[in-house]
Amino acid sequence: MAVQCARSVLASAIDTHTVRVRTAAGVFAPGHLGELTRFLPFELVDAVLEETRAVERRLRILPSRVGVYFLLALGLFPGLGYQLVWARLTAGLPVSLPVPSGKALRDLRRRIGVVPIRALFEVVAGPLARPGTPGARFGRWRTVSFDGCSSIKAPDTTTNIGWLGKAKAKRGVTGYPMVQLMTLVETGTRALIGAVSGPMTGEAARAGQLAGLLAPDMLVLADRGFDDTRLFEKIAATRAAFLIRLSTRKPVLLARLDDGTHLARIGALTVRIITATVTVTCSDGARWTGHYRWATTLTDHRRYPARALIHLYHERWEHEVTYLALRHTLLNGRILRSGDPTGLQQEIWALLTTYQLLRIAILTAIEHHGEANPDRAGFTTALTTAQNLLINAENIIDDLDPTGQIGRAVLADLAPPRRLRVSTRKVKSALSRYNKADPDRPTRATTVNTIDIKLTDSPHLTTRDGP
Repeated sequence: MAVQCARSVLASAIDTHTVRVRTAAGVFAPGHLGELTRFLPFELVDAVLEETRAVERRLRILPSRVGVYFLLALGLFPGLGYQLVWARLTAGLPVSLPVPSGKALRDLRRRIGVVPIRALFEVVAGPLARPGTPGARFGRWRTVSFDGCSSIKAPDTTTNIGWLGKAKAKRGVTGYPMVQLMTLVETGTRALIGAVSGPMTGEAARAGQLAGLLAPDMLVLADRGFDDTRLFEKIAATRAAFLIRLSTRKPVLLARLDDGTHLARIGALTVRIITATVTVTCSDGARWTGHYRWATTLTDHRRYPARALIHLYHERWEHEVTYLALRHTLLNGRILRSGDPTGLQQEIWALLTTYQLLRIAILTAIEHHGEANPDRAGFTTALTTAQNLLINAENIIDDLDPTGQIGRAVLADLAPPRRLRVSTRKVKSALSRYNKADPDRPTRATTVNTIDIKLTDSPHLTTRDGP
């Protein structure tokens, strides 16, 4: 059942504008997420709860649907306690509602469990770019990437330590257990296609769990942490292509191609090996050279020139921006709330769902704009607008406003087209293998003047099977 109310807002001394707010009635009233509700409507939440058998068995003050939206709202306000988040959910509603205790809200989380929240994420997850979305494709290929995040902290409880353990540092162990998150992302839109999380393990093994989500039109980009024969074969089995940086392996040489690249065998696959030195010159005079080697299933060197693929590999860094938005903007660098593994998994799926809903809102606006590259859209702008709309219970359902207030805020604050810049990658974590800065690289973000790519012979090829 739905009700409508009118709220008059004085815009000037003589003009009055009416805002229509539509929410569920009665005990279901807190079941909304502001404007983001249009991308996760009541009917969808009810259907998932019904399918996963998580609907309440008797009428409650805190029904399951309300619990789902409350869980997602926790991700929008990671620094607030349960009752303060509840107060924001109900602040803009026209009905008087009981105020549940913190224990009642914790019990609500336990009653819902993990399965419905994971199912909701799987419903909303997926690539968002259309064929004409700028920056989302390489020819006919939709570019996607694998990457992991190992810096999400969990509360230091006995049960969490029993599940996650603690990573070793130079002086003992880390202060908090860490959750390893592995995601498959559409690089052009930074939308989540799939995710898996758990204790620390090999990145390639985690990525293999997501290989089934690949499609034949996808081109996978990944760094040398994903140089794994079994992962290569899993990707190829889906008929997706890949461009993955290699470490020190020695593939079996099959042939030398006219452009200086090579055909080689890795496991049961025939791949093309691209080896190059890349020299970057910056506006401040800084200059350095790196040596790189990639394996790709795009073996036609005329159709897919090596230099074009090398430039394309840079798109892999869009995945890092995804984690910047997820870990530092949405989660705000905070420790997760849950003191047990079940709660952690539920919380992570809710956080990923909220992130994806924000990306859908952003891409909806970008598609209506028609020209902008999605990487110009501000995630912080979308998040702040979504928080305000939730508090005010505004624009929850409005079929006549496809762009929405989130979309208009994003379009009004687009960043300028991206400049090619570079800086030292600074990592504060003592556990990271990237915590040693390159002394030749600039310490600040610096404009790149030129990038010189020189294809070279690969010294890591053999005429027989190697390690």
